[in-house]
Amino acid sequence: MRLTTRSLARTVRAAAPGTVSSGLLAALLSGAALAWRGQRETGSAAAPVNAIAHWFWPRTAFKEDGVTMRYSGTGLTTHVLSSLFWSGIYTLARRARRRPTPANAVADAAAITAVAAAVDLVVVPKRLSPGFEERLSPRGLTWVYVAFGTGLAVAGWVAARRS
Repeated sequence: MRLTTRSLARTVRAAAPGTVSSGLLAALLSGAALAWRGQRETGSAAAPVNAIAHWFWPRTAFKEDGVTMRYSGTGLTTHVLSSLFWSGIYTLARRARRRPTPANAVADAAAITAVAAAVDLVVVPKRLSPGFEERLSPRGLTWVYVAFGTGLAVAGWVAARRS
């Protein structure tokens, strides 16, 4: 199949609903894990979310523990947009499947989550990392990415069951 601007636009439009539902669920679950692990590990549920805002405020975002519009709002928005980005890749992978099933929805979610974690924590420069890795332990990070993958998997599983 030849890729054209028109065919790409059609693919993106068709994938949008799945991207939004799986992305928002993944953001919700991983955001809850961020808050939970932040509270347990730093005494502040907002600390890891605030750390995401280091893209915009590199000197101060890692130090903020309170809920603020500047850090928490920016961190949360960035987290949701990042989740939607990875969800878009997940949704395109699901659409490429000849036979989408609940089982391969879970496998695809695990694969995309592993790639996201590798890109987030290893590949990109520190300046473009999520930031929450500076406030959470490796165990906390595992919980966050497992929650993210669970959100993708549940949305993909539900979509596969419907079709």
